[in-house]
Amino acid sequence: MAILMAGGAGYIGSHVCKMLYEKGYEVIVYDNLSHGFKNFVKWGEFVPGDISDEKLLDNIFKNYEIDAVMHFCAYIEVGESVIDPQKYYINNVESTLILLKTMLKNGIKKFIFSSTAAVYGLPEKIPIKEDDPKQPINPYGKSKWMIEQILEDYDKAYGLRSIRFRYFNAAGADESGEIGEAHKPETHLIPLIFDAALGVRENIKIFGTDYDTRDGTCIRDFIHVNDLADAHIKGLEYLLSGEGTNYFNLGSGEGYSVKEVIEKVKEITKRDFEVIETDRRPGDPPYLIADSEKASKVLGWKPKYDLNMIIETAWNWHKKLRRIDR
Repeated sequence: MAILMAGGAGYIGSHVCKMLYEKGYEVIVYDNLSHGFKNFVKWGEFVPGDISDEKLLDNIFKNYEIDAVMHFCAYIEVGESVIDPQKYYINNVESTLILLKTMLKNGIKKFIFSSTAAVYGLPEKIPIKEDDPKQPINPYGKSKWMIEQILEDYDKAYGLRSIRFRYFNAAGADESGEIGEAHKPETHLIPLIFDAALGVRENIKIFGTDYDTRDGTCIRDFIHVNDLADAHIKGLEYLLSGEGTNYFNLGSGEGYSVKEVIEKVKEITKRDFEVIETDRRPGDPPYLIADSEKASKVLGWKPKYDLNMIIETAWNWHKKLRRIDR
């Protein structure tokens, strides 16, 4: 079985590549390296390129016997999507349509799509179930929800079977220390806290301490990147077994506040650093916690990593990334 990994040189894609390779799949990593890293391509063959390049995609599909495609190459920064929505709609929607068009042209009809909890917007209830209302409040979330709806239409019209995984807060790193989280720029909470712990940044900011939560800060559901990778393998096997289009939340089902995560990092790293409390950011919901029972029942998926393991694996990787030995 050969799998084309669009965006396979990025954070989540590279972890899925490693797991696929270890399970005996042939892996073709297709990435333009705008947000991915060439040194993350350690499992499988690398083909540089962009999903907007229909001619190159067509050549790949003709030269390799691709059984399925996984898509990890969206732009993901919420704030940037508000400032420059065109960039997000061109890459996340228009370019994805080119990929889907070229797949259909070559008879490839199995597709796994990285979606996001941002499709729910400000949730009406917690935990969030898959069929709860979709009300994305920013262009990033809207672009993902557009593709989800398009995939439903493509299933009905063309028989393209897809799995859509709605990630909550991806975190952690592979226990081998070979790959981990490295965004350009970094905007995710845990690596930003590590930078404060290492003195790379002066402090870590908490945006809002007056939410109706147990300590006044936002509550988030953190899921280890290897738990996400495991779900992708199970989703692939589900499609390859002949099952149809489906969609799943991927979260731990546990919520941790921003303050709790900061304190846990201090405990594990044995480092202190300045924490600054500041005003809320617009659009931050108090709670984002997944109900992932559907993935458990349908795919047999259960997360294995708790918050301690998430932070420990991420810390080991982050020290290596920053070339810190202590």
